[in-house]
Amino acid sequence: MSIGRAAVAIGAVTALAACSSEATTAPPEAARPEVFGAAGYRGIAPGMAKEAALATGKLANAPVSVLDGCTVLSWQGGPAPDQAKLAAEAEAERKAVDLNSKADAADQAAKQSTGGSAADSAKAAAKDAEAAQLAADAAMASADLAGKREERDKAFAAAGGASFGKNGLHELGAPPGAKTAEGIGAGSSLADLHKAYDARGLKAGKAGRFELPIAEKPGWSFEFTPTADGAVGGVAIVDTATKCR
Repeated sequence: MSIGRAAVAIGAVTALAACSSEATTAPPEAARPEVFGAAGYRGIAPGMAKEAALATGKLANAPVSVLDGCTVLSWQGGPAPDQAKLAAEAEAERKAVDLNSKADAADQAAKQSTGGSAADSAKAAAKDAEAAQLAADAAMASADLAGKREERDKAFAAAGGASFGKNGLHELGAPPGAKTAEGIGAGSSLADLHKAYDARGLKAGKAGRFELPIAEKPGWSFEFTPTADGAVGGVAIVDTATKCR
């Protein structure tokens, strides 16, 4: 082989080796982001029991809320439990239940009071006053409990997580950055939300949220929580057919 032909051969081998090396070391195509949707997210799926969900390692072990019988767990790396907040929720719920029960009993007792004599009339008036005061106290306690529910729901919409009831997963909230198959997530505009889902049945729901039934999961719906500045603040899938208790 002549020197010229040898040089050409060596150059070809070198070029082939370089191409082979580049093909081997080139970074793989970026994995497609996981979709938040009817199948759930990060291995947490509709109908899953709390114990099975915890076994995935994707959720924190300790709840951030147990209000109304709903055990709310954060995603790993999400908000940590606040013991003072948990205690305040428990007290608000206990107080509301207790006062509403007492108010109902007092109302029934007042209705049964008769005013045949002056003494009876005085007793009836006292029972009416007691019932009225208990009703007012119960209303205040219920309003406080409603405020605690609103705080819980706002935190859940912002950070996401999983809420479990006696029958398993009740609600799954998307963490920041997660998006639906149509690209809707926290930060999306409400215009994009309507563009993506109006034709599929998006409608205004409770507490100002937008709801979209999930055809492949009867009883489940998407819930999109709006912000004051016209954006999506949170995305969740919810079992609308059952409650936590």
